[in-house]
This record gives sequence, C-alpha cells and structure tokens, in this order.
Amino acid sequence: MTSSKKFALVTGGSRRIGAAICRNLHNVGIDIMIHYRNSKEDAITLQKELNNIREDSACIVQANLLEFESYEYIIKEMISSFGNIDFLINNASSFYPTKIGDISSGHWEDLISTNLKAPLFLSQFAYPYLKKNKGAIVNITDARISDPKKGYTVYSIAKSGLENLTKSLAKDLGPDIRVNAVAPGAIIWPEIDSQYGRHSQEFDKKYRDEVINQSILKRLGEPADIAKAVEFLLLNAPFVTGETINIDGGIH
Repeated sequence: MTSSKKFALVTGGSRRIGAAICRNLHNVGIDIMIHYRNSKEDAITLQKELNNIREDSACIVQANLLEFESYEYIIKEMISSFGNIDFLINNASSFYPTKIGDISSGHWEDLISTNLKAPLFLSQFAYPYLKKNKGAIVNITDARISDPKKGYTVYSIAKSGLENLTKSLAKDLGPDIRVNAVAPGAIIWPEIDSQYGRHSQEFDKKYRDEVINQSILKRLGEPADIAKAVEFLLLNAPFVTGETINIDGGIH
C-alpha cells in the first residue's frame, strides 16, 4: 500500500519567508525538512512547533550552501529522515550590495552559490526521487530582477540566472517534474545576513515609503503571501511549469 504522505525540503526554512513556507505547507499536511545555515535556535524552535502539532513531521538539517558537498548531503539527510522527497523549495538566499570597484571573489562565491548554484545542484541530487514521485520544484527569485536595484550587480545576476534556471529545468525535467518560481517584491525589509551586508542606510524610511508608493496596492506584502503562492504551485497547478509568479503588489 502506497503512502499518500508528502515531504518537502525548504532551504533557508528557519526564519522569515522560509519559516512561513514551512508552516503553511505543514498546515496542509506535508512533512518538512527545514534547512538552515546559522539560525540553529530558530530551526529548533520551528521544528518543535511543527512536531507539537503533528508528531515526527519536521526535521532540521544544517549546511553551508557555499560548500559543494552540502548539496548531496542535504538530500541524503532528507531521504534518511523521511525516506522520500516530493517537493523542493529553493528559498535560501544571500542579499547585499556589491558596488563596482569593491566586488570581490568572496562576494561572487557567496551570492552565486546561495542564489543559483545551490538550487541547480540540489535539484540535480533530488531529481531521481522527484521524478519517481512526479514531484515539483519552486525557486524563490525576486520581482525586481528585470529592473535591478543599483549597486546590487552580483545579486541581480544570480537571481536573473535563477529565473532562467527555472525555465531550463522545467524543460529538462518535464514531463515528470514541474519547476516554477515565485518572485517576491517588498515583503520583509532586508536584514544584514552576511559579513558583506550593509543595509541600514539603503533601506531607510524614505526608501521604504518610495517602494510602497510604487506598488499598485500601496502596502507591504506578508510572508504568508509568498507561502500561499508556493502552495498553489506545488499542489494546485498541475498544468503549470516554467512560470514565475510575481508577488509584489503590482510593482513589476
């Protein structure tokens, strides 16, 4: 007898949008592997929260997505913990400015690895399981990559590549696996999440007000808006692949 239970891996799942995705998918009955890099306490807290709701329904895995070995390791841990994987959500991301004249190889490795390299190789290592289960992948991109923010060259390259990777994987992995993306706009203001990050002045009140005023809906979105879009693409869009849904209040 085949189990109807579904299993999802969410990278960067311990906090912010990633945690919202984990909670929402768990709420509809999916067991969750929460990947984190540095946010161990947040990951453990979320794991306990979900397991209190449904026993043995959430596990955690620590890995640095800058390390190539971590991609296969994460998938192996997923299979070891749950025996399967139906859904891969590539949510983990580094985000900070890289101004011309100051860009280093460290910036490149960090931003490209987390935003582009990891989604590619995690998809590749998960491929045999996803194919068997007719699974799906959702990548989290960025609604602004078609009009990139000044001073964020490497980040913009990485997210633009991720949008094209979404289309490429949709072709390469179809018809067995659907691959789509969700592109958030202004949902949660950025934090300094890297040794390279400098956000305090760039996202001051004036800038935030300007961004909100550019949107048709004149407000910030919520992490739940992204989580619901991910759920839609995974569970309620069987004839959708290679697409990117912008969740940005109409800014794009």
